[in-house]
Amino acid sequence: MKTQLSDLLKPEVLHTVTGLELLARIVVEGFMSGSNRSQSIGSGQEFSQYRSYEPGDDLRQLDWKMYARSERYYIKQAEIETNITVKFMLDGSRSMAYSENNISKLQYAKVIAAALAYLARKQSDTFGLYMVNDQGVTTIQPRFEQQQFMRFLHALVEMESAGTWNQAGDLESLFDHHGKELIIFFSDLYDDDDDLQKFVSRLKTPRNEVIVFHLMGGKELALSYNGAYTFEDLENNQSVKVDTVQQQKDYAARVQHWIRDTRMWMLEKQIHYYLVEMDASFEQVLRDFLKVRKTLAR
Repeated sequence: MKTQLSDLLKPEVLHTVTGLELLARIVVEGFMSGSNRSQSIGSGQEFSQYRSYEPGDDLRQLDWKMYARSERYYIKQAEIETNITVKFMLDGSRSMAYSENNISKLQYAKVIAAALAYLARKQSDTFGLYMVNDQGVTTIQPRFEQQQFMRFLHALVEMESAGTWNQAGDLESLFDHHGKELIIFFSDLYDDDDDLQKFVSRLKTPRNEVIVFHLMGGKELALSYNGAYTFEDLENNQSVKVDTVQQQKDYAARVQHWIRDTRMWMLEKQIHYYLVEMDASFEQVLRDFLKVRKTLAR
């Protein structure tokens, strides 16, 4: 992580609207300075119709699936840019308070969400924010207006991880989809009875796109500690003593198995899964996300 950003990742910065706005601007402008500026978070391509191939047409526009079905060459025609609503959703349960390198999962998610919202604002996209835990749902309804970004940042700053994931069934408003939407969900995916999996599954519809950012710390992935430690579950306060040297190999294998199964499950549901290791730079996460977004929008 660049020194400039590392110096800003302090509570007195992260816990203020101006500080979070500054972080978002630095991340986005750092990314944009070395990237294709036409990349977009919220706009996508909408297909209109096919027409027969004519000599001189760009071969990159040929639809090979149509060729496989008809053995004739067709060009996709009238692809236009369409704005869609971007919904940011954050897991606000207590496990998101887990931290490495002096930044928690929730704080990491806040910076990425702020950066993507900053980019969405620059591109005139509509965006909103939701944070969920068992204490309720914090909501900033999607809007396109001048004050939306400041409203968005203020809600982010006020958010704190607490309790467990919401299983009370008062989440129906989050499944009320209108038109084309891009839903970006930040979570560590720790749950009971697959309740988070069921939630993510209900977010997906034939008309929208869902991307899950799975936030994990490097030590959390590999149990890279040396010696005996007592670990406490942040949500139920249960403790367990572990000899990390003896358990490391088995633990790492089980975590990778869980990640692999999660990725495959989401692939089957046509949900894009993106594992984010918290020692990755924010610019790299943004760059990788926009590459994925560009691919999905085709």
